[in-house]
Amino acid sequence: MAPLRVGLVGLGEVAQSIHLPVLADQRDRWIIAGVYDVSPSLVTLITSEYAARAFDTAEALINSPDIDVVFVLSSDDTHSRFVRAAMQAGKHILLEKPACLTVREIDELLALMPAYGKTLFVGYMRRYAPAYLAARAELPAHADITHVRIFDLISEGRHFLKKSQNILYPNDIDAALLARGARERDALIREVVGTDAPADLVRAYRGLTALSSHHISAMRGLIGEPRGVVAAHRTNGGANTSITFDYGHFACLYDAVVDDLGLFDAMIEVRSNTRRVRIIYDTPYIRSLPTRLEVTEAGPLGPVTKSFGPLYGDAFSNELEIFHRHIAEGTKPLTDLADSRRDLALMAEIIERMKESAGGT
Repeated sequence: MAPLRVGLVGLGEVAQSIHLPVLADQRDRWIIAGVYDVSPSLVTLITSEYAARAFDTAEALINSPDIDVVFVLSSDDTHSRFVRAAMQAGKHILLEKPACLTVREIDELLALMPAYGKTLFVGYMRRYAPAYLAARAELPAHADITHVRIFDLISEGRHFLKKSQNILYPNDIDAALLARGARERDALIREVVGTDAPADLVRAYRGLTALSSHHISAMRGLIGEPRGVVAAHRTNGGANTSITFDYGHFACLYDAVVDDLGLFDAMIEVRSNTRRVRIIYDTPYIRSLPTRLEVTEAGPLGPVTKSFGPLYGDAFSNELEIFHRHIAEGTKPLTDLADSRRDLALMAEIIERMKESAGGT
């Protein structure tokens, strides 16, 4: 199969630090053929580094006969519009999470799927990390699970990138365009949280769709669908969230804490009475940092722990290899639009539980 010609819509932090280098590494699979961004300086930088063609609009890139695959890496409020255009243009699509900000947007895109004959892949890279993939074979039987604990105790990517890579954060984006995008994003979020929602609830939802979407998706992929959300609470102005998911005979507890310490601590732990399976993630913003898998069992002399790793396979690289395989074989990704809809429906339920909690309104 000849390398596929990729066009990138959006050249921000993740595109610069992750997607462009991985595409360049996998040159037998992909060609970086075109780019578009609202920042002229970003377009100039990327076209000089990767010899890609610059397009004047996202629509021109999407509709170009010289593009086979569209990477939608733009701001969340634009995802629905650009995915719709790429579906109608018959392009394969890699869509960065969150797929959209509302269930309504997802449903409108799902209505187009019967006429869409290509591959649409949502980029939940934690589900493609080596430790996560290896953990599936080590889990206790579902009926034996007694508890699941998940947490994200992290600092934002800029804390790691500023020490490891030269990322361009542009200052030449049109102010009116930025203001319009902020209004559109706020309107979409308020479809879920309510038109009169306080600022901390808006921030909590933004955190769910950004950071927490990774682990909500990973949770569902690992242990299945929860019955619902028992409770949810927000603190620290909405930056921190605590959620309890109902799995019938066990609960899954999720905590997210975002601070400025410059630390990254992310983990999924599944327990039975005699077994603990723990997946440990490091920051994805520095490529090929290892993931780890620990499996602990009760033994006659005490607990015995097997360690898998450090596993240096890069989750983003794995993700693109699997995306390419789906295109080549015509198979259906695990992380598609229908799968992402379940995440957004859970997030809407989380918001309702937050409104009921002591911090809600």
